[in-house]
Amino acid sequence: MTRSFDVLLLDFGGVCLLNPVELHDAVEDHLHLLRGTLTWTGPLDPGADDLYRRSIEGEITERDYWTERAAEAGRAAGVELDLRGYMRAVYDPPGGRLIRREAQRVVDAARVAGIGVSVLTNDLRAFHGEDWVAGMEFLAELDHIVDCSHRGFLKPDRRAYEAALDVLGVPGARVLFVDDQPRNARAANDVGMHGLWFDIAAPAASWARVSDELQLS
Repeated sequence: MTRSFDVLLLDFGGVCLLNPVELHDAVEDHLHLLRGTLTWTGPLDPGADDLYRRSIEGEITERDYWTERAAEAGRAAGVELDLRGYMRAVYDPPGGRLIRREAQRVVDAARVAGIGVSVLTNDLRAFHGEDWVAGMEFLAELDHIVDCSHRGFLKPDRRAYEAALDVLGVPGARVLFVDDQPRNARAANDVGMHGLWFDIAAPAASWARVSDELQLS
């Protein structure tokens, strides 16, 4: 059977990395808040989170969304909390426990099959910083990381995808791109990639679909 794709290009946060809404307990413990204090649902239930809905529709960026949620968490704890501080509370220290098991399995299988695996992300270093990125072994295993944190444009701007294609050195038609933001997945199609939406509310099924698209199963 002829393989459809040479490269699996992944968004990182949410697709590979657990989303902050899945780790409310970590933030509550870090800030000495009662469990259940943080109630925003983000991609787990966009219909119940108007601010997240605005990010999906492009009214605000994901960075805007998490900056506001960081401030809310800080207010609940009686402290000032910026975006980077919030992400430290969620994700420090870096480690494999933060990566979806299905992500690791499919990435490993893709690499064994000779499929390249890279990341195209909007906010990796903006959210986490260089030291955290360097300490995440999962990222070190990948071929390329294209991070738009300081490029002056973000997905779904076509320049983000074009930058990734320049680095990958393959035609867009040979790239399967996976993102948890529907508009980012759709925008990949405009540069010839095959965009696939990842549903954070159903991560196992979403990763199974990625595996099927890559003909790994």
